[in-house]
Amino acid sequence: MNLSRWVPVAVGVAVVLAACGGDDDAEPAASTGTGTVTVEHRFGSTQITGVPERIVTIDLQWTDVMLALGAEPVGYSVDAFMPESGVPWQQLPADAEPLPLDDGPPIERIAELQPDLILGSYSIADQGVYDQLSGIAPTIAGEDALQVTPWQDLVRTAGEILGEPDRAEEVVAGVDGAVAEVAGALPGLAGKTFSLAQYVVGDSIYVVADEQDGSSVFFQQLGMTMYAPVRDEGGATGDTRIMVSPERSDLLRADLLAFLVNGGDESDLADIPGFDQLPGTVAVLDYPTIVGLNTPSPLSIPYSLEQLRPYLEAAAS
Repeated sequence: MNLSRWVPVAVGVAVVLAACGGDDDAEPAASTGTGTVTVEHRFGSTQITGVPERIVTIDLQWTDVMLALGAEPVGYSVDAFMPESGVPWQQLPADAEPLPLDDGPPIERIAELQPDLILGSYSIADQGVYDQLSGIAPTIAGEDALQVTPWQDLVRTAGEILGEPDRAEEVVAGVDGAVAEVAGALPGLAGKTFSLAQYVVGDSIYVVADEQDGSSVFFQQLGMTMYAPVRDEGGATGDTRIMVSPERSDLLRADLLAFLVNGGDESDLADIPGFDQLPGTVAVLDYPTIVGLNTPSPLSIPYSLEQLRPYLEAAAS
């Protein structure tokens, strides 16, 4: 089991816009698709001049972000744990190349696609992989080695890269508005606690433990707060996602638990002492829904919100 899909290094990017002509007060040329965008990341910085047309996305968040802005990738990463029908919220072009990442990014296959931009985060795990990819085309890697970046930041970065900042803001406003609508309809969620976790069968429980992590933002937008014992455990260990034994069901006692049984089914919940006596609303969800919450995007959040809605209503009552 590849646990990196639960502990991703999501891309956090700082955008620096270099306008043509050298006038610091001028409107950034990248917003019209004629300038240079410089993106800072953990392996340095990447300059993108003009609007890229052949984009390869090697993580789910970036694929979703590009699709949401109308930029269809020529190559995209695939998750072997997703249903055979694919990611339920994605509509990918038929001629786009699926790229399995079981053994890391397939460098040769990516090169054959002749990309002019490569977007990745936790799939670009080290300097060597980044150097190989950046030798093919300008490559954006993750900024933070631990946190998932809020999807809103990725959309705004993509808006600058594509010369579509206004469209990016429309995408952000639309999805944030849908979440706000649910929060308004369920005022009982305000102040309730949440935990987002999974049990890897036969191994450990993994729980998101960082309030600043992008996967926590969605719940906070609903007015909820991270379950304090989880937050405190993460603060003590310095981990954004804590790994504990199945005996630690005490970390699952939030008002709302969004939970995945990874590598098994609900019968495996018997491995977790006290799981059947948790006091809050327990949402045992499928893999796509949890992934949509764990590495959120402008496409995954509406999908996961719909799947989670009955449990939110129960927690709010």
